[in-house]
Amino acid sequence: MNTILDEVDQKYRNLLVKTSVPDWVDPMLATLTSKRFSDENWIYERKLDGERCLAFKKNGHVKLLSRNRKDISDTYPEIVEALEKQKTPDFIIDGEIVAFQGDNTSFSKLQERIGIKNREEALKSKIKVYYYIFDLIYIENYLIEKLPLTLRKELLRKHLTYQDPLRYTEHIWKEGVKYYKEACRKGWEGVIAKRADSEYQHKRSTDWLKFKCVNEQEFVIIGYTPPKGSRIGLGAILVGYYDKDRLIYAGKVGTGFNRTLLIQLTRQLEALKQNTPATDDKTGEKNVTWVKPEIVVEVGFTEWTKTGKLRHPRLLGVRRDKDPRTVVKEIPEA
Repeated sequence: MNTILDEVDQKYRNLLVKTSVPDWVDPMLATLTSKRFSDENWIYERKLDGERCLAFKKNGHVKLLSRNRKDISDTYPEIVEALEKQKTPDFIIDGEIVAFQGDNTSFSKLQERIGIKNREEALKSKIKVYYYIFDLIYIENYLIEKLPLTLRKELLRKHLTYQDPLRYTEHIWKEGVKYYKEACRKGWEGVIAKRADSEYQHKRSTDWLKFKCVNEQEFVIIGYTPPKGSRIGLGAILVGYYDKDRLIYAGKVGTGFNRTLLIQLTRQLEALKQNTPATDDKTGEKNVTWVKPEIVVEVGFTEWTKTGKLRHPRLLGVRRDKDPRTVVKEIPEA
């Protein structure tokens, strides 16, 4: 019977590390860039707007963990079940869990599943989710993170079977600029460019680059204003980001809420009230209820103003997969 050693070329076998399945590995993160390029040494994947997920299978049991190590298995039980049915006994894979609005992935749509933590309730949900798998980190008895990316993807495609809700993340070679333009035309979030021979690094790396079609990033909620008219819960949220140890005010977000999110978010924020703002910046807002900076949200916007505030911001959803202290202003590398 063939083993993973038989499938890896002799020149790469010294890169394999024999070990039991780790309980955790930090995910590799892409770096935002303003460059758009085509290169025969790079591959290009669709950038998906969902929840990052590492799946660990050990002795037939699967656990899904977010990028900040939260167990999200009960939120996506159909994905757990599909992975437990895989013939490959032990593995660690990396991917993105998404929901669709039409032909495009929608983080706002996924919110209706992210809020569910009960397995039975999740199975009854009408929000269909899909796990787009793009990397293989461990298989059988070996960590394979130091193998070239394209070889890891080749093994990933071979050793798992793909039927909804599991999907293999396809890629193209070389034509990065053309693919980026196509992505923006189709309304995708963007493209991830990956160096074809790169190893899997447990940190943010320039071997993976984000070509974004739209401006969006995470922010920390620092306060909220009261509702007006028929609105319930809250009027708008005040958000910021960290610059080292300092929390910088980035602006007020008042659109993108639905009734369910307003109710849930207001309840969460009420439990985090504090008397003083977490930022030293002047916000210019009155009647603000200040909160501890513990809730991270995804916000879309058109641009940054000259004064460092968000122009036309809209709430996309609440993130549970990121530590608030890691939220910084995303500035594209030159």
